[in-house]
Amino acid sequence: MKILLTTALVFSLAFFLFFISMSQPQNLYGTEYDVRVINGFTDNSSLPLVIWCSSQDSDLGGRALQEHDDFSWRLKTNLWGTTHFVCTMKWDRKRKSFEAFKVPRDVRRCSPLRRCSWLVTEKGFYFSNDEVNWKKDFSWS
Repeated sequence: MKILLTTALVFSLAFFLFFISMSQPQNLYGTEYDVRVINGFTDNSSLPLVIWCSSQDSDLGGRALQEHDDFSWRLKTNLWGTTHFVCTMKWDRKRKSFEAFKVPRDVRRCSPLRRCSWLVTEKGFYFSNDEVNWKKDFSWS
């Protein structure tokens, strides 16, 4: 009786996990995404765009980006679906922190290529999943 009950419990748990994974395949543990932040300023040759990115588990460090330079990394989503990278941008006297990647927001909008790209300009921060079509997400202020 105990073996039958244990087998039924294991089968039920396996079915439940299979059902969850099929209903939200992008949330599977270990799904890889490429994140890229591009300096899209038109004339900041003497003043770089400074970027610093990190997550709870990883500090990617900082860079000074000249015109058209980029800062890129690849990440894997965690088991809990809480993978979250924040970048702080500094240009002249302006400073802005933003979520460069956050599972609940980005698993769908970065698809189908699993690419999350940001273009930072004087006017604001633009998002694209194909680096052709850009949509302004927010301004510096």
